[in-house]
Amino acid sequence: MHSKLVVSLILAGLAVLFVVQNVAVVEISFMFWSIAMSRALLIFFVLATGIVIGWLLHGYFFLNRDQ
Repeated sequence: MHSKLVVSLILAGLAVLFVVQNVAVVEISFMFWSIAMSRALLIFFVLATGIVIGWLLHGYFFLNRDQ
């Protein structure tokens, strides 16, 4: 197997373990919005948002490098 794949799988496993261990309900407030949700769900959304933003930025810089 490729080393990048192994490292990615280990990091994904650690992220899942971290999320599973943090199931307490937290309240998030931003300006006049407030929501209560599971800490695990919050961590998942933040992780997914970071992955999507990183993927989009990588694509943007990759396309601009070729021009």
